[in-house]
Amino acid sequence: MARVHDKRMLVEQAIGRDGETIRGPRRAARSVTVNMVESPLGWLFTRGKVTRRQFDAGEQLRSDWERGGLAPNVTMQWDAGPIGRRRTGSGGRADLLGSQIDARSRFDGAVDAAGPGLSDILWRIVCSGEGMREAETALGWPARAGKVVLCLALDRIADFYRIR
Repeated sequence: MARVHDKRMLVEQAIGRDGETIRGPRRAARSVTVNMVESPLGWLFTRGKVTRRQFDAGEQLRSDWERGGLAPNVTMQWDAGPIGRRRTGSGGRADLLGSQIDARSRFDGAVDAAGPGLSDILWRIVCSGEGMREAETALGWPARAGKVVLCLALDRIADFYRIR
């Protein structure tokens, strides 16, 4: 059930043990309140500019982006300290978890399914969180062209994720 307060649209979402959003008959470990208007994609969805299927596909892509650890690090990583007596830095890149590898694979597959030219706007709006105007300007597109291209890209990744 959605509650609208000022410029917020609060929705209760069921969350599983590993942090994924649960849809369907599975039992939730907990629930959280989410502001659907926080992201540019959520903003478009609450105003009827994208369908539920497109929104769910975008959220799945963003989830794979976050789970795969593809976002840039903004702080220092303290988990890989120097090894041995010499001060040569860390012993190399930390091993990825299986779930991170799977998420990266799904993300790459979805971006490939979107295709060249469509993946740019998709990444900017869904993963990077840029607004439509900023994304259109950065790509050198005319105003209001981004929404059409974004909807095409979201339809393609919805097919990739098999979202009905």
